[in-house]
Amino acid sequence: MNGPRLQGKVALITGAARGIGAATARLFVEHGANVILGDVLEKQGLATVDEIDSSHHRARFVKLDVTRERDWREAVKVVLTSFGKLNILVNNAGVYSTDRVANTRVGEWGQITRVNMLGAILGIKHVVAAMRKTDGGSIVNVGSTTALVGSSRGGVYGASKAALLSLTKHAAVQHASDRIRVNILVPGPVETDMIAQNIKTYKGRQTSIARVPVGRIGTVEELAYGGLFLASNESSYMTGAELVIDGGLTAQ
Repeated sequence: MNGPRLQGKVALITGAARGIGAATARLFVEHGANVILGDVLEKQGLATVDEIDSSHHRARFVKLDVTRERDWREAVKVVLTSFGKLNILVNNAGVYSTDRVANTRVGEWGQITRVNMLGAILGIKHVVAAMRKTDGGSIVNVGSTTALVGSSRGGVYGASKAALLSLTKHAAVQHASDRIRVNILVPGPVETDMIAQNIKTYKGRQTSIARVPVGRIGTVEELAYGGLFLASNESSYMTGAELVIDGGLTAQ
C-alpha cells in the first residue's frame, strides 16, 4: 500500500521508551499517526519523543506504570486531550527473567505476572470506551515465542506470555461486536535491552542464534513493521490471531 498507512490514527504505545516500543512509535509517526509513548522510564521516554518528533506535535510522552489503574486513566485522558480520540493500543511493556521454573522466587513471579499480564488487562479495560466512540480500533499485544515453545531457561516469563496469548483471544471475541480487533505480535529473539543478558557474550549470542533457522537475531524495526500491519486497516479481517516473527524458531 502506498502512502501513510496510519494517516489520521491516534496510538498509545506502552514500554515505548526503548526497544520494540520505541521503534514502533517511530514507524507509526512516519506512517501518519499521532502517538503517545507511555513508560516508567521518563528520561528515556522524553528523549525518544525528542528523537522521533522534536516539535512534539505528533508524539508525546506520558509516565505510565501499566500495573496502576490511575496511570491508565491519566494516560487515556492525555491521549484524548491531546488528539481527541484513540484508535490503537500497543501493549508492549514487559519484564523478563531467565530463571528456571524451580528457581523462581515468589516476588519475581508476582512482578512478571503483574507487568506482562495485568498490564495488558488494564490497558484493554481502559481503552475500550474511547475506541467505541471512534467506531472501533486495534489492540496489539506483544507476546513471545516462549509462549509457544519451551526452552532451557525461563519459565514464568513464557507462562505470562502464554496467558497474554489466551487473553488476546478472549478479548478479540468479546469486543468483535465493538469493531475492536485484538491480535498478538509474537517475536523471537530480538536485539533489545530486555534480552541483553542473553546475548552480551559471544557464547550467549551464538547460543541464541543457533535456535533460529535464518541464522541471526531479529531487529526492532522488523517487529515494528508487524505492529504496523496489525494496527492498520490492512489487517481488518484479523482478530484473535498471532503474527509470529521469529526467523523460523517455532517452525522446528
